[in-house]
Amino acid sequence: MKRLTKYLTAVAAALAACMLSLPAAAVGHIADIVIYDRAQNRTLPVHLHQGRHYVVGHPGNEYEIRLRNRQRSDILAVVSVDGVDVITGDMADWQHSGYVLGPHQGFGVKGWRKSLERTAAFYFTALPDSYAARTGRPDHVGVIGVAVFRKKPEPVVRYAPPRLARSAETEASSTAAAAEDRNSFGPAHDAVGAGTRAGAPATTAQKSARLGTGHGRHETSVVTYTEFERASARPAEIITIYYDSHRHLVAQGVIPEPSLAARPDPFPGRFVPDPR
Repeated sequence: MKRLTKYLTAVAAALAACMLSLPAAAVGHIADIVIYDRAQNRTLPVHLHQGRHYVVGHPGNEYEIRLRNRQRSDILAVVSVDGVDVITGDMADWQHSGYVLGPHQGFGVKGWRKSLERTAAFYFTALPDSYAARTGRPDHVGVIGVAVFRKKPEPVVRYAPPRLARSAETEASSTAAAAEDRNSFGPAHDAVGAGTRAGAPATTAQKSARLGTGHGRHETSVVTYTEFERASARPAEIITIYYDSHRHLVAQGVIPEPSLAARPDPFPGRFVPDPR
């Protein structure tokens, strides 16, 4: 008997509201992920640095994680912020529950889920005010993760013609050949891995100045339960986006430091003035 686990799926109205055309800068292959600043009404640009993706967070601004399924079948997206599961509030683990998206459907994860009808808004804030720090888990502040699972396909029933009886010698020969074929393949290689941050541990002062995600106002976000059987135990894709203040990302070399020298303007005026 199949064991099915209940997951969350957005109601049709909520999904329709978020079926937006995401920019080419969206991160992901099986699913597109963008970070949308709700205060500025814009998608945050993604900065690629040493193979990692970064966005600039603005303290006090609410944001949402916009997901869009690029597949023709259902997917499951397990979402974490600052190392915390956005649905359960536990330490993030891709075995937890998540959001189920239908073919080419999208959904905006606006906050920490409080019930099937309510969430507490995400907003950028100083590390000590982040939900992770306030619950005693500040070690992974500054990262958003989405683990994407494909759905296990339904079994296909095909007609099998009756097999002709074979001699014991032929059967033994076929069995040996099949065993040899299986042994000719090496061990399976797992192509999925979680990203880790490089660099020395941050000092207390550096940690306090970094950005985290707060537990904000409650608002309506309606979802329902659904069933989803994963095609594999491990995610088909893990999407990781780091975030911090503009000043910190410049200091880390993620964003080029602006030049202090004034640049000549090729069109500074409209008409020719008289010389002095």
